[in-house]
Amino acid sequence: MPIRVTVWNEAQHEKTNAAVQKIYPQGIHAVIAEGLKEKLGGEVVVRTATLDEPEHGLTEAVLAETDVLTWWGHMAHGKVEDKIVERVHKRVLEGMGLIVLHSGHYAKVFKKLMGTGCGLKWREAAEMERLWVVNPGHPIVEGLGEYFEIEQVEMYGEFFDVPQPDELVLISWFEGGEVFRSGCCWNRGKGKVFYFRPGHETFPIYYHAQVRQVIANAVKYVSPRKGSPYAIGSPNIKTPLNPIRAKHTVDETIHGR
Repeated sequence: MPIRVTVWNEAQHEKTNAAVQKIYPQGIHAVIAEGLKEKLGGEVVVRTATLDEPEHGLTEAVLAETDVLTWWGHMAHGKVEDKIVERVHKRVLEGMGLIVLHSGHYAKVFKKLMGTGCGLKWREAAEMERLWVVNPGHPIVEGLGEYFEIEQVEMYGEFFDVPQPDELVLISWFEGGEVFRSGCCWNRGKGKVFYFRPGHETFPIYYHAQVRQVIANAVKYVSPRKGSPYAIGSPNIKTPLNPIRAKHTVDETIHGR
């Protein structure tokens, strides 16, 4: 069965900034969705959702039908309702994959999942970025070389205030000399979270072939696995499990006791 992907975008810059409108006339979400269809074809079914839709487009029904959620936000993190944050957080713990892009590092749900401030250094200077593959056997970098470059980006620099990644896949270097952990994976409950740095709204980064490849690979990687049962919270176990001793009773007469 195809992976069911919901591409979420706050979609605010596109309504107010002419430069962003020129690059992403149908919204950043439309270009990300286009990239997934281009790279994955029939392997995915893609829908989009935005901040201004009822319940931000992330209703219980939509999330129940979402295997992987991608998240792009920048200027409106505070406008995301807490009840929606709780809803998305719960789905991640249950197994839904989450891909957080660029300035989504300050999204409420990402901060909740990380348990840290998620701050970083930044500079808007249209610099070149070189992304180095530091985990060449990882599925997220399948089809890439040792590194790839993006001609003009917004710089993000360390320290990146997140927990130590369970898997570090990509590290960026910028013309100004800074480095940044740009491709990070974490396990949360039954779900996987991937943070991917590139994506400033005034640069056409989501048209970039290698950026699209990484996001497509990440969709496949964070998609749900069956695994073992998982329950949120601490259930009250009223009936004890069968005692181990009862399962391993030994006839003591055999041993001369």
